Amino acid sequence: MSKIKVRFAPSPTGPLHIGGARSALFNYLYAVNVQGDLVLRIEDTDLDRSKPEYEQEIIESLLWLGIKWNEGMEVGGSQGPYRQTERVSIYQEYAQHLLDSGQAYYCFCTEEELEQERQELITRGDTPRYLGRCRHLSPEQKAEKIEQGVKPTIRFEVPTNKIYLVDDIVRGRVSFDSSIIGDFIIIKSDGLPTYNFAVVIDDVLMGITHVIRAEEHLSNTPRQLMIYDALNFKTPTFAHISLILGSDRQKMSKRHGATSLIQYREMGYLPEAMFNFLALMGWSPEGEEQLLSPTEIARAFSLDRVSKSPAVFDMDKLNWINQQYIKKLDINELGRKVRPFLDRSPYSEAIKAMDEDKYQLLIQTVRDHLVSLSDISREVGVVFDQLEYEEEALQVLKEEGTVKILQTLVEDFPDSEGPEDIKQYLKAIIKQTGVKPKNVFMPLRSAVSGKVHGPDLPSLICIWGQEETIKRIKQSLQRLNN
Repeated sequence: MSKIKVRFAPSPTGPLHIGGARSALFNYLYAVNVQGDLVLRIEDTDLDRSKPEYEQEIIESLLWLGIKWNEGMEVGGSQGPYRQTERVSIYQEYAQHLLDSGQAYYCFCTEEELEQERQELITRGDTPRYLGRCRHLSPEQKAEKIEQGVKPTIRFEVPTNKIYLVDDIVRGRVSFDSSIIGDFIIIKSDGLPTYNFAVVIDDVLMGITHVIRAEEHLSNTPRQLMIYDALNFKTPTFAHISLILGSDRQKMSKRHGATSLIQYREMGYLPEAMFNFLALMGWSPEGEEQLLSPTEIARAFSLDRVSKSPAVFDMDKLNWINQQYIKKLDINELGRKVRPFLDRSPYSEAIKAMDEDKYQLLIQTVRDHLVSLSDISREVGVVFDQLEYEEEALQVLKEEGTVKILQTLVEDFPDSEGPEDIKQYLKAIIKQTGVKPKNVFMPLRSAVSGKVHGPDLPSLICIWGQEETIKRIKQSLQRLNN
């Protein structure tokens, strides 16, 4: 059996969106699982919308996600070039073969004529399609059109009354009737190929054995099967994976939030978390475990466990997965990863002035409150913002006995070396005063942070230091006295 080979072939007409990233990931996982190869090809024949910066962003997004390919863009290989606009002569050669064999023909129809035909079919309640008016033009008629300056397209002549079958790994057996498909263009008037023609030529010449792509491409499959047959090419195995829907079960769009992979990187989602999350969209491992490393996912991945049903983009699940991965990060690594977000925050100068030990304590203190890395800018505010009180904190401060506890604390608050010192000091205060622990911790938290909930209190106090902590307690006492 020949080595399995798959491909991801995006169009550089925009950033890599979530659906495309999931398709790329499934191709990568399948290739790794069966020890096959992944090819990265760029389909850039839409000259008006394709841009080099999008191509670079797609490549950057794939690498960020952790997807590596064996052949294609930036890697090279023996079947290049891997950018379609650099392969035009190859497509024209195969188009000429179809012309010579009578399986394709020049079409001179104008946009107006095609639209008129389309409207007539709709009026009759028929499927809109090209009915082949240029199929049988005489040499003289063709010459006349060319003399008039009409640039022809090349259309493939669709076989009549033929059923095309594909045994799709995900969707099962699917059949297509050629009678509802009109002759379709394979080479446009500008000499560039259409998608359905170029993709077949590329897949065959690059040795692609399995085509794993989005369900929306299923409707393209019959036209591609016709090209395979006409050129006596071996048909690959197809697997059409389901669409990704938003939480309202509508197709993902900007109204559901960020749609491109790069946006999630900029929002502070970890690539390992996104890899894990995307892998579980439409595929499930045999066990119940949701947090899996890329190696574990690749080892378990199989196309027969890919669901036919649409996958729903669950933001809550992504947030949970990302939070778990943040919690697992080494504190030094997390400190490095959040730096860019802190450098853009209002607290950048104050944080730069911290020594490394205190910076690490700051990150450790707020880590469990981070859903994404960008949350760091909000969470460190409790350390650096001016003291303001939530209503709940004010109510705690007004409770009986609070002033006495705060006065006791402010008189001999220690200059500690770490959170453990603060814990021991507060335990001593509790023992000394005979009050319940919550009647020490809650007033102190409310007094120094203005909040009743938040990061570990002893850690916060260590970050502030003795002077700032006493200043905050005195500020709260003054407020109570006033």
